[in-house]
Amino acid sequence: MIAAALAGGESKRFGGDKLLYSLGGKPIILYTIERLLSSSTIEEVVIVCGEDKRARYERLGFRVIVDELKVGPAGGVLTALKELGDVFIAGGDMPLINPKFVDLVVKRFYEDKCIACVPRWGNGYLEPLHAAYSKSFARVLERRIGKGDYSLNGAIREINFCGIDVELLPGEFRDGLFNINRKSDLKKLLE
Repeated sequence: MIAAALAGGESKRFGGDKLLYSLGGKPIILYTIERLLSSSTIEEVVIVCGEDKRARYERLGFRVIVDELKVGPAGGVLTALKELGDVFIAGGDMPLINPKFVDLVVKRFYEDKCIACVPRWGNGYLEPLHAAYSKSFARVLERRIGKGDYSLNGAIREINFCGIDVELLPGEFRDGLFNINRKSDLKKLLE
């Protein structure tokens, strides 16, 4: 399976392009990409971003596809599905993503033959940016986006998805869901 690292956000809370912020001598997004490539089920990682960021991300040496919709994560996922087919989606700001957890999601996706396989917390909260999606999910997203509804969570809840209960997983899997939103999150990461 191909993984798509979403890099379309504006990083307002961070105060600059957080994914290109250098941590330990390399951009944060490279930590995410390297971990995705360490997964036994991921063949390639593609970066999804807006046209305004394309050149910056191409310099990292990975294929870049442009999300022209600019409607948030739902647009990035739709772009990836249309360009790549079935895809594992990851937020580019998840430098601790666990390759074994990625493998678990992808394997369950194929075993259950579902439209989406998404980690789910006990309170019902979904992790849509650490999930595998079937190319058929594009139809659902297109319809909803066409109506002005950009909720990725809403689109997932509309379908019969495979949920993986996060609380039942090892701690290091849960730690892999950590994402960076503010510079203060870097302290948590270094700890």
